[in-house]
Amino acid sequence: MTQRGRFITLEGGEGAGKSTQAKRLASALAAAGRPVLRTREPGGTPGAERIRTLLLGHGPWDPVAEAMMMFAARREHVVRVIRPFLAAGGWVVCDRFADSTLAYQGAQGLPREVWARLVDVALDGFAPDLTLMLDLPPEAGMARAAARSGADRYERMGLGFHAAVRAGFLRIAAAEPARCAVVDAGQGVDDVSAAIRATVQSRLGQAMD
Repeated sequence: MTQRGRFITLEGGEGAGKSTQAKRLASALAAAGRPVLRTREPGGTPGAERIRTLLLGHGPWDPVAEAMMMFAARREHVVRVIRPFLAAGGWVVCDRFADSTLAYQGAQGLPREVWARLVDVALDGFAPDLTLMLDLPPEAGMARAAARSGADRYERMGLGFHAAVRAGFLRIAAAEPARCAVVDAGQGVDDVSAAIRATVQSRLGQAMD
């Protein structure tokens, strides 16, 4: 019987380096001999990618409606991509997951109990094995994001919003220390990668050079 793989998510605010670190982690796991899928949210399937385009390019949305679209994309992603890959023994590294919906839409007024009901309906108990919270002060994150081209709708929101998002992520990490590990994303890229590899080894028992 094939042993189920592991599901790792990377969370954090704008400019925290999630995409870069997801790519590096996936490469390190592959080099260690693990079959790896690197994916993102919202997205990961053709339909979910179309929802991503709608969410990032248009708005503002009512926060409940926005969260419902996020979870529609997430349900497709989990059912069609993530769970089958894990069941075959692969490891999945995902740039954002359900915590981002609570942090971002929560900062816009989404009640936590509504988020929790959506989690129950859409995910049916499915959750990451490990969540890496890349923590960075919003001023630094927005400065990094400003250096990129093509800012999306969330990146154009004010500093107060991004401070609330950061606080939301840190509350999640404090409430679920067995699943979440906070990583200082203000370090250099190589130092962040080393901290992530060390965390994956200590939490999931996967050594990486």
